[in-house]
Amino acid sequence: SESNSHVTMAAAAVAGLIGGDFSDLREIKKQLLSVAERSRERGLQASELAFALEPLPLGDLPPPPPLTEEDARDLDAYTLAKSYFDLKEYDRAAYFLRGCKSQKAYFLYMYSRYLSGEKKKDDETVDSLGPLEKGQVKNEALRELRVELSKKHKARELDGFGLYLYGVVLRKLDLVKEAIDVFVEAAHVLPLHWGAWLELCNLITDKEMLKFLSLPDTWMKEFFLAHIYTELQLIEEALQKYQSLIDAGFAKSTYIISQIAVAYHNIRDIDKALSIFNELRKQDPYRIENMDTFSNLLYVRSMKPELSYLAHNLCEIDKYRVETCCVIGNYYSLRSQHEKAALYFQRALKLNPRYLGAWTLMGHEYMEMKNTSAAIQAYRHAIEVNKRDYRAWYGLGQTYEILKMPFYCLYYYRRAHQLRPNDSRMLVALGECYEKLNQLVEAKKCYWRAYAVGDVEKMALVKLAKLHEQLNESEQAAQCYVKYIQDIYSCGEIVEHLEVSTAFRYLAQYYFKCKLWDEASACAQKCCAFNDTREEGKALLRQILQLRNQGENSSTEISASFFLPASTPVGLTKRP
Repeated sequence: SESNSHVTMAAAAVAGLIGGDFSDLREIKKQLLSVAERSRERGLQASELAFALEPLPLGDLPPPPPLTEEDARDLDAYTLAKSYFDLKEYDRAAYFLRGCKSQKAYFLYMYSRYLSGEKKKDDETVDSLGPLEKGQVKNEALRELRVELSKKHKARELDGFGLYLYGVVLRKLDLVKEAIDVFVEAAHVLPLHWGAWLELCNLITDKEMLKFLSLPDTWMKEFFLAHIYTELQLIEEALQKYQSLIDAGFAKSTYIISQIAVAYHNIRDIDKALSIFNELRKQDPYRIENMDTFSNLLYVRSMKPELSYLAHNLCEIDKYRVETCCVIGNYYSLRSQHEKAALYFQRALKLNPRYLGAWTLMGHEYMEMKNTSAAIQAYRHAIEVNKRDYRAWYGLGQTYEILKMPFYCLYYYRRAHQLRPNDSRMLVALGECYEKLNQLVEAKKCYWRAYAVGDVEKMALVKLAKLHEQLNESEQAAQCYVKYIQDIYSCGEIVEHLEVSTAFRYLAQYYFKCKLWDEASACAQKCCAFNDTREEGKALLRQILQLRNQGENSSTEISASFFLPASTPVGLTKRP
């Protein structure tokens, strides 16, 4: 729940080192330990970043935070309330903190009230039996907290932690612009408290927004930029940042390792992402965070035993975590038990209605179950939570495609393409849309661009060739088919590509028309290797033989650059 999600990557109140300066790791470690202590006093969780650095000798350990007169007066109430807070008795903790004046006790008082409201909201959501609706249940404490915190804010009485909590309350009330301003202020006042930075990551939707933020110049900003670049799909920049953080001395940080794995997942470098996740599991075997992303990769690779093992393993660790529910959902989906999968994604959303991945995955399951209206609703929720989720925009495009509404479809695919300009799947989908709307020039551009950026599904050239065929541009169509066949064979994979036979059939006929008997007969022989083109291939071979016997010579007009690759490995053609 909420207290888990505000994991604070511990750091110090004072910025200390400027910019991306990591020359004094001992000083950084001191700052991390110092803010970790201050975070713990307030019921926030300090993260593992300090653990990634070498331990300090006793003489170098930072002193405990100094006590003020107010701290001394509130000490008894604070100590009692903190023990109730740790037992998750939030109302009880807040009751004993009423009237406390010290910054530390005041924060714990407000935070207890906030978490009490969140807990009641979560309990009510889980108890509600009706259909899952976002925002059905609200945290009743938020409005009061906002009024009280805004008075303190105007009077400049909030410290960095207080500003952070005020920002969270504003964000929960959907006051995004105000929340961003407050989080930026919190980052200035307490630059090395990760909570405020992480909240900012969730609110910044594009690079333009990032440019206009005035952020403090501290080494923590490097972690923030790497994280936001990953979120904004600027993966190369993100990986460069993470590499420089590892080189700076954070090689042991499981946070950084997991972020690198997520970055590779985002650019669909599946093998690299899988190997990093496996390494992460060795280093941190009881980790649940990011394991849903790991399960997405196992799902894409259809690795049933590994996904089954991961699901059982996470169930043993904590079966009531959102990530666990998503992993189990993916497991059932891979086994084509879509109703059961949807049930687990719903369970994840009852635990946390703002959990983006589960909305998108649930949309996919409804698509599998042919329930388009429920799929549309799920994808829309995903977009409400995060407008940067290209999978939800793409999913909406697919649902409207099924509903045969190409104009809607075009809008959603365009949005997906804007978020992932170099993803060939979005471009192919856009091309298909333009084709349906008879905008063939646009369609051709999309297919060509999909091929140029690296066509994942190896379908763009075939679609482009078929368009050229439609427009009677036989030379261009033939070129596309030749490129397509070269592409398929250069993969080195044994691909079961239906369109390979189509390509050979077209080329055989094309070369036949051009009176290039050798090339035509080579392609016709390839056709004989496929069930669907075998008869045509044989017929064409007979015709060629007949014409040759009649003394028809081969033409030499066509440029040879056009011909098939000399060796097309036999193993790659589909055996009858």
